[in-house]
Amino acid sequence: MMDNSLKSITNQTKKSRPVRKSKKDFRDKYFIRDVENITGIKAFTIRVWEQRYGMLLPKRTDTNIRYYEEEDLKYMMNVALLNNHGYKISKIAEMSRDEVQRRTLNISENNTTYQSQVQSLTNSMIQFDEKEFNKTLSLNMLKLGMIETTSEIIFPFLQHVGILWLSGTINVAHEHFITNLIKQRLYVAIDQVNTPKSPSAKKFILFLPNGENHELSLLFASYILKTRGHEVVYIGSSTPIEDLQQLCKVHEPDILFCAITNANSNMPIQVYVNTLSRNWPNIDILLTGNQIIRRRDLKCPDNCKVVGAPKDFFAYLDKYAPTQM
Repeated sequence: MMDNSLKSITNQTKKSRPVRKSKKDFRDKYFIRDVENITGIKAFTIRVWEQRYGMLLPKRTDTNIRYYEEEDLKYMMNVALLNNHGYKISKIAEMSRDEVQRRTLNISENNTTYQSQVQSLTNSMIQFDEKEFNKTLSLNMLKLGMIETTSEIIFPFLQHVGILWLSGTINVAHEHFITNLIKQRLYVAIDQVNTPKSPSAKKFILFLPNGENHELSLLFASYILKTRGHEVVYIGSSTPIEDLQQLCKVHEPDILFCAITNANSNMPIQVYVNTLSRNWPNIDILLTGNQIIRRRDLKCPDNCKVVGAPKDFFAYLDKYAPTQM
């Protein structure tokens, strides 16, 4: 009898205890911080527009926290793009959502401003819209070429993606989605390069440290080198030092190119850079990636050079350009 009473009390306690929500409960829900991060519109401004123009009607969670659904987010991304291109917010508020979308698409297709293209890619990523993402890339590559598109649009876009990921606004699926689409473009572009070997060509080995798999910088470097007639030995991701030593004995490279995006808990960045320099003291070692560029305290040995931006890479390669007669 006592056991039954205890069970009854326990069951009542469980029923009355609030159920803790998991991340699944908030899928397809965007809080005002998320909308601010993605659109660039300040939270205060969003609230003012809601009250003054009735542009959005946020819903509320059980704990009275306002949130927006995916359609609201798409709408506000379009609103931000129009507003950045000179449309007054009072005029945008008078438009239907369909008209806002039509005008946004028109701007995206006819405006080559780098920032507007980054925003277009962001919109496509949020919606997992492969067709629109590829369309934006194709238009820019036709107008600007692969190198300018990658330098001025894709890399700034990836930096923006990093900020959104750190803030929790997007997840790893978004990152994988866009990374694979960009990789496909770079693979095709590299395969189509038919520049003959330059008389002043150097041999480059391109690799990532053990445990590192972010290859976009490496692929872009490979494309640039091939278009300039250099010889490329592309090793790719997660290369142990021991394997690199064997490869260098076989290929005898002139230059090593390494990108470090993730922090390696097994070996600190400074120790890794020093290890590369010590193993190949007579070879130029080019270093790039967030973990290199953002480290102000990094001390580079004499044969190591930081490539902070594509223009730094071009300047380095100009040393090996054929002399014009």
